[in-house]
Amino acid sequence: EDFAHDNARRRGSARRQTGSARGCDRGRMMLGLDGERRSGKDVRQEHVTATTAIANIVKSSLGPVGLDKMLVDEVGDITITNDGATILSRLEVEHPVAKVLVELAQLQDSEVGDGTTSVVVVAAELLKRGNELVKQGIHPTTIMSGFRLALKEAVKYVKSTLMVATEELGDEAVVAAAKTSMASKLLSPHDAFWSRLAVDAVRSVRTETADGKARYPVSAVHVLKAHGKSSLESELVRGGFALNNCRAAQGMPSLVQNAKIALLDFPLQRHKVSLGVSVEVEDVSEVEGIRQREMDITKERIEKILAAGANVVLTTKGIDDACLKYFVEAGAIAARRVKKEDLTRLARACGGQVVVTLADTEGNETFDPACLGSAASVSEERVGDNEMLYIRGTASTKATTVVLRGANDFHLDELDRALHDVLMVVKRVLESAAVVAGGGAVEAALSVYLESFAHSLGTREQLAVAEFAEALLVIPRTLAVNAAQDAVELAAKLRANHSKSQATDQTDLKYTGLDLVNGDTRDNLKAGVLEPAISKIKCLRFATEAAVTILRIDDSIKLNPKPPPEDPRKRRGR
Repeated sequence: EDFAHDNARRRGSARRQTGSARGCDRGRMMLGLDGERRSGKDVRQEHVTATTAIANIVKSSLGPVGLDKMLVDEVGDITITNDGATILSRLEVEHPVAKVLVELAQLQDSEVGDGTTSVVVVAAELLKRGNELVKQGIHPTTIMSGFRLALKEAVKYVKSTLMVATEELGDEAVVAAAKTSMASKLLSPHDAFWSRLAVDAVRSVRTETADGKARYPVSAVHVLKAHGKSSLESELVRGGFALNNCRAAQGMPSLVQNAKIALLDFPLQRHKVSLGVSVEVEDVSEVEGIRQREMDITKERIEKILAAGANVVLTTKGIDDACLKYFVEAGAIAARRVKKEDLTRLARACGGQVVVTLADTEGNETFDPACLGSAASVSEERVGDNEMLYIRGTASTKATTVVLRGANDFHLDELDRALHDVLMVVKRVLESAAVVAGGGAVEAALSVYLESFAHSLGTREQLAVAEFAEALLVIPRTLAVNAAQDAVELAAKLRANHSKSQATDQTDLKYTGLDLVNGDTRDNLKAGVLEPAISKIKCLRFATEAAVTILRIDDSIKLNPKPPPEDPRKRRGR
């Protein structure tokens, strides 16, 4: 009897597969396209599988005790990191829906700087739960409407109840937010040193907009990496820029006061005639004259730059050794092969302009003194094994440089990535002036609140809001699993505390989050585990929008690649 039952089941499965194949073929024939069409539950299940696979890659790197990933590319270059955006950007993702999550992490990284892993994990969980509701017969439009309603209520609740102004907590709130951001990074063993350095660096580039609002452009903080010494010997160069370049010749001065800086994006090398141009001479002595004129053209260019008042010349291209003597004679510093992005950043800081050519509108070569930037001093100083140029007292906007020290390239690259995240978090806290408690506190509070809100709804959106509430618990559960704690018990404790807080208005319980070291719950506001409020709000918004975007898809048409055109030479050979 069992044997007959198994046979019947196999025949049914075979019929279903044949029907599915026929459906695919029928779709192809109806479309008249050379490709494959998938629709309905098949395409949704495929999307859930793809997004879950991406989320599982980064899930174990979430939280203060998250693990690192080692990524090796096709050339053998190694990247060791636990930054979600970096991990996903290094992967060669082919699935179109999985690419949405990769772009989502990059968006969170550029907008907030932190929370890249969280946003991917939440988006994948929302999509998974949305797909389960579709399987139960709920229309995707209802689910999308429910998710958007839940998001709106969640943001409203964060702003009204969970958000704390930094004015109430004082200056320590900014340092605490920086420490929380670096808890999962390479910087965490020395968080006091790095958090203070990051806060000082961001505050030193403070500018004000026309309407009086404070802005902290992180792009004005220049990060340089130098081998050698301990990472604790990294330094902050206040009010200046450091360039990983040195003087082009030893005869140049190592210090220039009241510097006028020329920023060039063309070479100062011997002028050569263009490719394809030939010069015919009747007398051999004229060749020497042509050679001399080639040298004189470059000499005249340098003299025009120096005559405009420049005593520091930086170029992204090369400078001929023969041309260096003109700078040495003028007592000016010249540096070659400066990175283009460094030059652009320096131009913004010192009020200069990057000059691409000396040609003016009339075809003559001139150098406008208005293109010069200014600084109090430019000096060459030894850092580690190399020399660096320090530009201090820049005229236009404030500029700061952080010189990172470390053992090797892997260490320095990871320090750079971690410091960028911390700088972005500090910027967001200072600009928005609001923080929330971390360690799963916000997600647990929203989960309890949205669950009770769902019961008050009399429409079908109730189911989608309840699933949204349940999906948010993926963050505290993942944090607990990564810390080798009992995720079920800790999530239950967390929910119980927040449920009590919302039922009895016990305000001291609403900041309850996870203590992953001791495997318990605690008041994370008092413990100093803080995150920028805007980070949580944007994380929820981006994750919901990504889930809704993918849920909206119910049909996938993939065209077959076209065969390469036949080589006509082969045809002639036949």
